[in-house]
Amino acid sequence: MENETMTKTIAEAFVKAQMDFEKTGLDSTNPHFRNDYASLAACIGAVKDALNENGISLIQKTHECDTGVKVETIFLHESGQTMSGGILKLPAEAETPQKYGSALTYARRYSLLAACGIPPESELDDDAEMTRKKEEKPQQKKVTRTPPPAKKL
Repeated sequence: MENETMTKTIAEAFVKAQMDFEKTGLDSTNPHFRNDYASLAACIGAVKDALNENGISLIQKTHECDTGVKVETIFLHESGQTMSGGILKLPAEAETPQKYGSALTYARRYSLLAACGIPPESELDDDAEMTRKKEEKPQQKKVTRTPPPAKKL
């Protein structure tokens, strides 16, 4: 019974907080792809005040991963209860600090949005746009045929 009551406390607080989550807004522009996206700061800003007002803090924990990054979004209630959004694993394009940092930031944004039930403002953000372009097949040129001239009788 005590465990059920404890789980109910963080759940009730999270529901109240979720009612006050804001839209993330597209506050950044990727100069390479020239598209707008919600930065990590905008994503955190959309939920942090509502979480804190309901006694919940936000933790984003990294986990060991040889092929990329793993991020877990955890909500810690003032009662001591925690709730995890699960672990999100993303590959890093290359083993450089810049690619790792980009993958980590991307994972943190999407882990947070998924855990909070917030859809991203943009269907394609900076990293997703790059992935989409790599997966696209080149379009074939459309051939239009001109009908032969009508024969005179």
